[in-house]
Amino acid sequence: MNTQKKDMAVCILFALIFATGFFLCVFFPKSEYSYSERRSLASPPVFSASAFWSGRFMSDFEAYAVDHIPFREQLRMFKALTAKNIFRRQDNNGIYLWNGFLTAMEYPLNEDSLNRAIDRFRYVCEKYFTEKNNVFFSVIPDKNACIARESGHPAMDYALFEALASQKADFAEYIKISDLLESDDYYKTDTHWRQERITDVAERLARAMDAVLSQDYEIRTLEHNFYGVYYGQAALPLQPDSLQYLTGKAIENCIVFDWQNNREISVYDLEKAKGKDPYEMFLSGSLSLITIDNPDAPADKQLVIFRDSFGSSIAPLFISGYSKITLADIRYVHPDLLGQFVDFENCDILFLYSTLVLNHSETLK
Repeated sequence: MNTQKKDMAVCILFALIFATGFFLCVFFPKSEYSYSERRSLASPPVFSASAFWSGRFMSDFEAYAVDHIPFREQLRMFKALTAKNIFRRQDNNGIYLWNGFLTAMEYPLNEDSLNRAIDRFRYVCEKYFTEKNNVFFSVIPDKNACIARESGHPAMDYALFEALASQKADFAEYIKISDLLESDDYYKTDTHWRQERITDVAERLARAMDAVLSQDYEIRTLEHNFYGVYYGQAALPLQPDSLQYLTGKAIENCIVFDWQNNREISVYDLEKAKGKDPYEMFLSGSLSLITIDNPDAPADKQLVIFRDSFGSSIAPLFISGYSKITLADIRYVHPDLLGQFVDFENCDILFLYSTLVLNHSETLK
């Protein structure tokens, strides 16, 4: 009899736990979007007989319950701290922490992906450029290139990657910038580089392209904190980054046009700095096609940059040296369409891409 009572008590206890969890999951205040993970959370499943008998309803409900469990952010942080401090895991969700820097392991080197990227760049060259175009190419190493050298966690051979890239891109003059970069040049919680730390990178690129840039910048710091993309993935209690940007006469007086949305925009969108991805304050993020006209340019010198999101923060530093800059992101616009919007005649051309895109070039059209 005592055994039956114990079994009954256990069953009642589990029923109460399940009922409480179900009640909290259904009626606890919920969000539709996770700002820390930068993704939409699962929606409530729609019940139907077919969904129930196929098992889809239960799998959808499980995803919904996991995304909306009460105190979810606190539980994610507890799990991450347990993995780090008790089980001594070096990473959480593929994100490594070293000396306050969060980074993702970029490994292994994907030469097939690099070949595909170079082939796409070569296609653009053959379709649009003539001998009057000076063509340049530079690889931006991701943050892991700097950190892995000191932390020892797995990383691809970045020196080999850069050597292969420069050899394969025989249609362009290669400009090396990797030796200028160190871990402090990147945000601690994000993938990208810090604009205020890369003026020397912009200067080297401009000098190689025979352009003269103004170094008369004013640094401005935003009041609110910047939690980068790695912060939410790591789920660790870390200090946020500060978000700074550089401005000057040429930057403030230029005219920026977003051809994707047919509108004039600002170099720095301070409203986006308060949004889901604060890095999108730089030229409103990775738009497919942007032109920047500088009415105060000392000479009629034009530049076309084929770029990824790293280009959004360095492009403003080139404005003082050019009368017009065009930014094209062929992850979002097919190269065949560019001729309708861009006049490549007598322009300098810069292919400026990060290893994150070159090693995963399936994103390029």
